[in-house]
Amino acid sequence: MAADEGASVAIERDGPDQDYYDTIKARFAEARDLRLKYRPPGTTQYTSDFSGALAKYAIDPHAEPAPERDPITDTVEVLFIGGGFSALLTAARLRERGVESIRIVERGADVGGTWYWNRYPGAACDVPAYDYLPLLDEMAYVPSRLYAKGPEIYAHCQAIARRYDLYDLAVFRTTVTSTTWDDAAKHWLIRTDRGDHMKARFVICANGTLSKPKLSKIVGMERFQGHSFHTSRWDYAYTGHELENLADKTVGIIGTGASAVQAIPRLGRAAKQLYVFQRTPSGIDIRGDRPTDPEWAARLKPGWQQARRMKHIRGREIDAVKAAELAALSREEKIRRQENDNIDHMMRIHQRIEEIVEDPATAEALKPWYMFMCKRPCFDDDYLPTYNRPSVSLVDTRGQGITEIAPEGPVFEGKTYPLDLLIYATGFEVQKTGIYNEIRGRDGREINETYAEGMRTLFGVHTHGYPNLFIMGGYQASFQFNLTFMLQTQGDHIAECIKLARERGAAEIDVKPETEEWWVQEVIAHRGKTSRNADCTPGYYNFEGEFNRRQDGNYNGGFLQYFTHMQEIRQDLASHFLFA
Repeated sequence: MAADEGASVAIERDGPDQDYYDTIKARFAEARDLRLKYRPPGTTQYTSDFSGALAKYAIDPHAEPAPERDPITDTVEVLFIGGGFSALLTAARLRERGVESIRIVERGADVGGTWYWNRYPGAACDVPAYDYLPLLDEMAYVPSRLYAKGPEIYAHCQAIARRYDLYDLAVFRTTVTSTTWDDAAKHWLIRTDRGDHMKARFVICANGTLSKPKLSKIVGMERFQGHSFHTSRWDYAYTGHELENLADKTVGIIGTGASAVQAIPRLGRAAKQLYVFQRTPSGIDIRGDRPTDPEWAARLKPGWQQARRMKHIRGREIDAVKAAELAALSREEKIRRQENDNIDHMMRIHQRIEEIVEDPATAEALKPWYMFMCKRPCFDDDYLPTYNRPSVSLVDTRGQGITEIAPEGPVFEGKTYPLDLLIYATGFEVQKTGIYNEIRGRDGREINETYAEGMRTLFGVHTHGYPNLFIMGGYQASFQFNLTFMLQTQGDHIAECIKLARERGAAEIDVKPETEEWWVQEVIAHRGKTSRNADCTPGYYNFEGEFNRRQDGNYNGGFLQYFTHMQEIRQDLASHFLFA
């Protein structure tokens, strides 16, 4: 029985037998192996070095070139590298603890991070906005709809910066290029591309988990004669603010990940012809967006957001009988049941595609053949119907991807697709520390040299030998689909660490090696329990299929356990850190 035939059986029969699930798993493995056959170097298939002919893909389309200014040579107490939610919510907590001297140094021309850069049409959060937008209680704000749009989220970032006076010392259109610990002076020396020589007692790397755009390495990219840009640098001067300039244009987009899923329906409506170049399909589930009910909003009481978030991470309670039944299962049986449930979920995704997409070949090409959460799940009600438009064509490269671009446009299997506009929806570097920045600690070692021997942190935030340095959104932290809750947890922790150092009059705070080692072992203990990482089709969740050491990834013990560990450490911070 073919795997695609089995998908129909799952819908028609009750309780498929294990042979059915094993057949689907075999199809998943075939799809993974097909991807691995192409471009085997893993993450090296991408580049984020936008120099030479690629420099145009890094240009900020939202602001004029930075005006000349004198270099800054002052000293602040806390300096944030990056101005997105990581910096904003942590700075808010520091303000609440009496820290006045706070500076944000940001590559863009304003705060907002992801929501400053990613202004492509259709940009919106994938997590309910009541959970995703941070500091809603503090800002006395309720989002206008279940999935807030990009402009509303960007405006919320700006409102936080105004509320907590973060614009006063902020420095924009500036990139930190080096951060060096001065052990004699007990502070960090910060250099930038604007000639600044700043000093800071504490530095918080808040450059985000997905902030540096990347491009697939495709032969001939530089030769393309049409217009092109990356989704994070959307050129509305070319497309028009409502995409009205595309009415007579043939457009192509490379990539079908989260950004593309939101942009493609708008492009499909606007362009004369749209070609979507797909390597691996995304799993598209129901979005069900809706405006916020004003009566519900009016009933909310102070603390509502934190209560909502905590209820979510604690999950649903199961009765004692069910808990006992699960506890009695063998490890193998638990894994088998989890996998079968996962397959059922993905086959429902397949069924939805069959119900919506009219052309059978296109529907088949859009089916994701991998376990749920092997790739970032997507939620959209307009994406699949877009392929029913006669002006929209899916070019399914069946795992290979586009490997050549001619002057006229992308080439696949000998066919050239002439385009007026080519859009790269090829994503970002993932969880990089110091993406434009060289960070050197007490012994002069660059932090990525330290990590090359194996990630060593406490909570992904602290690394021994890098005192007064805090990293947000890096590896060895817990992965949480609602990323801002994880960042808020880290921000609360960082604020308490800085508060303690200030109260003790300490010039530096550095994690103890034994506490760091405890966390490394905790990360290792919760990674590699199954073969899931290797079984998944390549994507940024599994380093594009590359092998990685068990400690070189996210903490997989669950967000509730991560949250609890962090609270327990904070109850006795002084015993886990060294002070000078």
